[in-house]
Amino acid sequence: MKISTKGRYGLTIMMELAAKFGEGPISLKSIAEKNSLSEHYLEQLIAPLRNAGLVKSIRGAYGGYILSKDPETITAGDVIRILEGPISPVDFTEEDDPAKRNLWLRIRDSIAEVLDSTTLQDLIQYTEKSENDSYMFYI
Repeated sequence: MKISTKGRYGLTIMMELAAKFGEGPISLKSIAEKNSLSEHYLEQLIAPLRNAGLVKSIRGAYGGYILSKDPETITAGDVIRILEGPISPVDFTEEDDPAKRNLWLRIRDSIAEVLDSTTLQDLIQYTEKSENDSYMFYI
């Protein structure tokens, strides 16, 4: 299964909103600039996330977007399914060889387990930890 830019950029949006959770709305323009992404493309991605109830839009001069739920309750699987559709490495039918079908099901379930057990909070904590783990060398 290959995650497209929709899924990757959608997770980027959600991680940025999670990192600023409780601090007020964030504009897509600021997210686009910070991550060198197209604001127009992010506008296309935010609509399904808003329709699914994961984000809320705030109008006005200081408007933007906020998460509608705590980052600990939104999983990567939630975001990927909204933007990419069902998680499945291959399409298979009941007529397929049972051994192969079993393999595809195990792969699908493993991917789903990782996505569904990883919250936005996990992702931003990992990012923050990675940024703080840099080494300082003195000569």
